[in-house]
Amino acid sequence: MPEAKRLFLLRHAKSSWDDPGLDDHERPLAPRGRRAVQVLGEHLRDHDIHPVQVLCSSSRRTRETLEGVAAGGETLIEAELYHADAEELVERLRRISDDVESVMVIGHNPTLQITALRLSESGGSSGDGSHRAQISQKFPTAALATLSFDCRWSELKPGCARLVDYVRPKAIGKRSTNVRSPE
Repeated sequence: MPEAKRLFLLRHAKSSWDDPGLDDHERPLAPRGRRAVQVLGEHLRDHDIHPVQVLCSSSRRTRETLEGVAAGGETLIEAELYHADAEELVERLRRISDDVESVMVIGHNPTLQITALRLSESGGSSGDGSHRAQISQKFPTAALATLSFDCRWSELKPGCARLVDYVRPKAIGKRSTNVRSPE
C-alpha cells in the first residue's frame, strides 16, 4: 500500500480592489491579505508544513501569497490554474509523480472549495464532518484545507481523501495573543 500523501489547498489571501481598471489577473494583495499571509506563514512553520511541491496559479495575488507564506519545496507557477475548475485541478494533480509525498495548491475559489469537498465526500474519519461543514458554508480568502489519502496521485477520485484540517487566518489569530487577526 502506498504511503499516505498530503494535499494542501490554499486559497490566495485577500486581494486589493483599489484600482478598478486593473486586470483581475494583476490584482495585488490588500493590506489585510498581507497580514493573513504572515499569519499563515507562521502556522505553516509552527505545524511543520513543508510541501514537497507547490502548484501556484499565475495570478499576482496567488504569487504574492506564495511568497508570503514561504512554503518551500519545488514551486511551479502554472497559468492554467488561474481558470481551472475542480475537475481540471484534479486532472492536474493526477499528473504528479508518485514519489511526491505532499503538494500545496495555491489557487482560487470556487475551485479549491469544490475540490476539497469532492475529494473528501465520503467523510469517514473523525473530525472530518465539522471541517466539511465549515468548507461547505465558506472557503474564505487565505483558508487552508489539508487532505490525506492513501492512493496514488494518478488514482485521485471523489471520496478518496480524508479532510484532516481546515484553518482560516482569523481563527489562527484568535489562538495567538501575539498576532492581530487579519480577517
